[in-house]
Amino acid sequence: MNTAFTPDILEALRRMDACTLANAIETFQLRLRNDGFTAGATRCLFPQHRPMVGHAVTVKIRGSSPPTGARTYLDRTDWWDYIRSIPGPRIVAVEDISTRPGLGALLGEVHINILQALGCVGAITNGAVRDLPAVADLSFPLFAGNLSVSHSYVHIVEIGTPVTIDGLTIRSGDLLHGDLHGVQSVPEEIAAQIPAAAAHITAHDQALIALCRTPDFSVEKLRAAVSLPPA
Repeated sequence: MNTAFTPDILEALRRMDACTLANAIETFQLRLRNDGFTAGATRCLFPQHRPMVGHAVTVKIRGSSPPTGARTYLDRTDWWDYIRSIPGPRIVAVEDISTRPGLGALLGEVHINILQALGCVGAITNGAVRDLPAVADLSFPLFAGNLSVSHSYVHIVEIGTPVTIDGLTIRSGDLLHGDLHGVQSVPEEIAAQIPAAAAHITAHDQALIALCRTPDFSVEKLRAAVSLPPA
């Protein structure tokens, strides 16, 4: 859809942790509950960062073998133009389709600084990243399958086509959210309604937690409270 959301909506989503967001999305019953999020193979490398929210920019790479024509990722500056065609903020989604995914890294200190200059706020890849100490202070969330010391033969083979990373299929323009729990897609048609739904769920959950901590807790009271759906 490539919808450009207001800063208020994006910030409201960014203030949510991924688990609360997933709970809220489930209430709209737009997709199966086992779909729409990463399966845990990609690591959140900077769990201390705030959640990232943005529109996906997709790219496929290979890197375990020399590219045809000896081209490297630095030869494909056209993908920087493509990044700017997607509404901001942007999250780069890199699928490594090599025979040995993650042998070489596309994303390191230099390229992440370039991506930030192009309005990107995070990245996810099934492959590798590098230069973590240099990137740590950039407030740029990274989700990756592994680390690598080298670029190896990394080169871009497709720009803007759907990618699948750790079980999550991502299309350019998809709205993504990620924190230390993982990355998930946010259905754009309900994005503006999610904060209110999340607030209802949180209030209900906090009431249950408060009940569990009261001196007069009882299983009967808990059973009665649990039987009530979120407001």
